[in-house]
Amino acid sequence: MNIIKAEDYNKMSRMAANFIAAQVTLKPDCVLGLATGSSPVGTYQELIRRYESGELDFSRVTSINLDEYKGLSPENDQSYRYFMNTNLFDHINIDKARTHVPNGLEENAEKACADYNALIEQCGGIDLQLLGLGNNGHIGFNEPDASFAKKTHCVDLAASTIEANARFFQSMDEVPRQAYTMGIQSIMQAKKILVIVSGAGKANIVRDAFTGPVTPQVPASILQMHPDVTLIGDKDALSLLQV
Repeated sequence: MNIIKAEDYNKMSRMAANFIAAQVTLKPDCVLGLATGSSPVGTYQELIRRYESGELDFSRVTSINLDEYKGLSPENDQSYRYFMNTNLFDHINIDKARTHVPNGLEENAEKACADYNALIEQCGGIDLQLLGLGNNGHIGFNEPDASFAKKTHCVDLAASTIEANARFFQSMDEVPRQAYTMGIQSIMQAKKILVIVSGAGKANIVRDAFTGPVTPQVPASILQMHPDVTLIGDKDALSLLQV
């Protein structure tokens, strides 16, 4: 595992953008696994800046997002499709027909998950997967559990995850209780994985995930078993690691 310490969130975001930009430059028709939440916003802003300056071309890129809330339409301003459009896709020259997010409106969970698994296979797998890290160690919406979920599945969100996401909604009651998420096996099959994390509040889980035992109780700990993982964090998030 390659661990890179940045001075602050902005520098972390620029370093992460460097990593993604290199992937797009080296393989213009690459498949990017993308994430939502507050962690990647700065990275996406930097990628937009580089596209606008003529440094990057996304016209042949395919994207596959990690997850989506069950029950939210793409037009809902709290859906992850909406997030990706407003924070990245609307501002670069990516073909939206090749940007993929789980179908939150599919009520049949088995169908929604099977369709997404098939899509990942049809795209030939993921070249570079971007991940954030939840306070309880979740990646995507793979919550702490008795075992590692393999493929795309419907998950009941942990109380801590619902609480963490409540800031994006009018009230706690509006936060969806379920989501469709790419499974651990699908994530681990990505050729490269990039994890970004910031803030002192993540220091304990960073230590547990990347230096503790591999356990489904800390889903991100499985990343220790991947052959090509880069962790980029600010100094506060990495404060409990020996870097």
